[in-house]
Amino acid sequence: MRLGTKIPNFEAYTTKGKIHFHNWSGNSWVLMFSHPADFTPVCTTELGRLAERAEEFKRRGVKLLGHSCDSLESHLVWIKDIQAKYRRIPKVFPYPIIGDETREIAEMLDMVDEREPSSRGVRAVLVIDPQKILRLFLLYPDTTGRNIDEIFRVIQALQLSSRAPVATPVDWQPGDEVLVCPNVPESEEARLFPHGVQHVAMPSGLAYIRYTSDYLAPHECWE
Repeated sequence: MRLGTKIPNFEAYTTKGKIHFHNWSGNSWVLMFSHPADFTPVCTTELGRLAERAEEFKRRGVKLLGHSCDSLESHLVWIKDIQAKYRRIPKVFPYPIIGDETREIAEMLDMVDEREPSSRGVRAVLVIDPQKILRLFLLYPDTTGRNIDEIFRVIQALQLSSRAPVATPVDWQPGDEVLVCPNVPESEEARLFPHGVQHVAMPSGLAYIRYTSDYLAPHECWE
């Protein structure tokens, strides 16, 4: 699953019914996340936190899609445990979880661990854009829970860079300055960034670091 891969239009059975991925995702971004197994402690905390924050992702135009190689029946029972621990979750669980007992989807999307080829799954994160292109692919070990704040931050950075010729520097947070992409010629700066671009003088003499503010990037950035 290299970055830039187009995600196939797979069919899947979920806790909210059967989906055809391309139709289900529509024009939205998708955060797909796989967990190793139901009824496990780390996974319970992760899916609970994502359920609590589902509306934040929705406001950013992001659909959530869970996955594991457990059965749908197992998912439905486990969801009740998650809701009991995270009481702010809506009574109707906010996102679907795929039941992939045959491991077909896990194998297709490369959500596997070479050290345990027959294991039920891994802790994977896929961010997929509205064109069904893979923009981020992360794999975590079983013992390490994901940071939902970081995933949300990365999605905002990807959305910004998809709508404007900018990149986000180290430790960027929404509202911070961003970097003008190197392929933007100086002659285009005034048109693209009418509120200004700051050039940083480097010992090499090369003007490759240029800052601007994300909220001053092209208007279509915040459509």
